[in-house]
Amino acid sequence: MSERTGFLDGVVDRARDNLRSLRWSWREIASLGRVTSAAPNPDLPREDVERLRHQFRDCLEAKGGAVAARARAADLGRTYLALNDTGRERFLHLLASEFDIDRGAVDVLSQRLLMADRDQRPPIEKALRAALEPARVTLLTQFNALPEGVKFLVDLRAELMTLSRDNPVLASLESDLKNLLAGWFDVGFLELRRITWDTPASLLERLARYEAVHRVRNWADMKNRLDADRRCFAYFHPRMPDEPLIFVEVALVNGLADDVQALLDLTAPLGDPEAADTAIFYSISNCQKGLSGISFGDFLIKRVVDRLHADLPHLKTFATLSPIPGFRPWLERRIAAGEKFLTEAERAALPETVRGETLDKILARQRWHEDDALTEALRAPLMRLCARYLVNEKRAGTGTAADSVAHFHLTNGARMEQLDWLADTSANGLRQSCGMMINYLYRVSEIEQNHENYATDHQIAASPAIQKLAKL
Repeated sequence: MSERTGFLDGVVDRARDNLRSLRWSWREIASLGRVTSAAPNPDLPREDVERLRHQFRDCLEAKGGAVAARARAADLGRTYLALNDTGRERFLHLLASEFDIDRGAVDVLSQRLLMADRDQRPPIEKALRAALEPARVTLLTQFNALPEGVKFLVDLRAELMTLSRDNPVLASLESDLKNLLAGWFDVGFLELRRITWDTPASLLERLARYEAVHRVRNWADMKNRLDADRRCFAYFHPRMPDEPLIFVEVALVNGLADDVQALLDLTAPLGDPEAADTAIFYSISNCQKGLSGISFGDFLIKRVVDRLHADLPHLKTFATLSPIPGFRPWLERRIAAGEKFLTEAERAALPETVRGETLDKILARQRWHEDDALTEALRAPLMRLCARYLVNEKRAGTGTAADSVAHFHLTNGARMEQLDWLADTSANGLRQSCGMMINYLYRVSEIEQNHENYATDHQIAASPAIQKLAKL
């Protein structure tokens, strides 16, 4: 077994243990309220559906006090967790289709409202607002009172996001759940917490699993990312205190970093955080798929910058070393559509061995980045094309930056500062952006204005050097 495999297998095993623990915990809550349904068959066959329908209705009737309500919700949650993929889809379809808005009641109340005098409207409006909330939202809200109930709903939405792609009924349920979670995960409720080597190992394992930019290879790699010349911060929700929502890794260095391999090198000497003048944000990872599209990451960087500035006032520069995940796919789509990006002079500068090949074929060559003559010939055109992609390409219908990482940092108030040639020559870096990365600069005095300009008018803040490249 490799070190990498063993490192993450432990995380998977503990995740399974946590699921078993959750089932047992909810079983105990259900038994306290004297509510214990027999486990259904895992694929929820037709004969079990009617019993499930009664479980839903019992939760909605809200008989008894808070203990009884928690017991019914726990029992319903246990039912869901006992199902396989087929059973869960049937569970969700029943919830979505039979516990939607009572459209008959909405029609009646709407007619009454139209016919009512002004002074008669308030109670009708109140009743109409209640009727417009689907019964399933009331059901989902009940999980909030259970241990790990919020995490359960976050994971439930992650499943729904996949199931609802071609299913309008489930898409409506997914939308309801997204709106519910958006209210609970407002940024004002979140806690920014520093992660250190003294943080419980269970949480460090979760960070390793959630790392989405530069994989954590082993415990030595994790320790290196939490050493004295590094910082790591994560957002947490009070109802999910052991589950990070998003985290950022920071290197304390001198000057703009332009090589991620150097930042991740386990043999590099330890830097002096007191002598550093720059904080480089080199990895930002969203941890909960079920919170996708819920914008609690806005101004994450600003909060971290404020924290770093308070702890290390000698830091002068705050910037990222970021991937450009959409560049090479965009380039290959344009080449496939017939665009020829290299000028005659640029093609003449290529080594003879590749001069007759298209740009995508050249980039598909194994280890092309290790050929000095080839990389020198490709450097200018690829950097020009990458700048053009970052500055000029927009998402259809929105006017925002096409690149997802660019959109995140521009939303947070950064500006595009510097393109870095062959800054990430890992397989992933070459596949995403031909090995290029970019520094986004967070200048404290400009963050809020950059954010406003981008949010209102989609203005992309970019340094003169990148603007010049984008116009070539």
